[in-house]
Amino acid sequence: MAFILAAVLQAQEGSGAPDQRAVLVELFTSEGCSSCPPADALLRQVNGSRTSAGLLVVGISEHVTYWNHLGWSDPYSSTVYTDRQNAYGQRFQLDGVYTPQMVINGAEQIVGSDRAALAQAVQKEELEKPRMSLRILWLSVAQDKLTVRFSAGGEVPAKGVDVVAVLADDADKSNVLHGENSGRLLAHVSVARSLSRVGNVQAAGERTVQIQVPSSFQASQGHHLILFAQTPGNGRVLGAATKPL
Repeated sequence: MAFILAAVLQAQEGSGAPDQRAVLVELFTSEGCSSCPPADALLRQVNGSRTSAGLLVVGISEHVTYWNHLGWSDPYSSTVYTDRQNAYGQRFQLDGVYTPQMVINGAEQIVGSDRAALAQAVQKEELEKPRMSLRILWLSVAQDKLTVRFSAGGEVPAKGVDVVAVLADDADKSNVLHGENSGRLLAHVSVARSLSRVGNVQAAGERTVQIQVPSSFQASQGHHLILFAQTPGNGRVLGAATKPL
């Protein structure tokens, strides 16, 4: 696993230009799943790092709900993430969804704890010709609304791209009391607390959107915004950006 440990982790987020390319790594996980902690740990390792080619790894932990009836109700789970995973399952023609699962740039799915498969998938994205750039220009929070100004550049597909906004906790921990992980302290990174489509972009330019701030956000906790441009139908992710709140 030399690629992930040496190449991906050799530089940290914020060390490059603001328009530098990114790869989106979505982890579908659950605190009720005993196979998920290794995948959670893998995402913690790579999130916010850069590959040897300068590709920023933007991770998202999306906690699904279908483990909740098996002894432990995951406090970070939402049907939004379950529905998103089901849509990917249909697109990738899987027999069913599972945890842990990673989806890389909407283009490939792997077992979420498979380090070698993640390295290979990220390397493939390094070879992809850059088509779009997404940049968060500024943001401001007022009461329960986040106002975001962003720019989209490069080659926007004729049918446009969906711009998706994720508001995430920087990190979370849980003492699990029941279920398959009973007695364990679980740690997560970039935990999605909301995910919403904020518009469809059909041409390069700047745009301002408003996003509802989740009531679950705690003032004492670190949070960040992730924006990504995805072709309709949970297709390929063409650009991504992130910024602290």
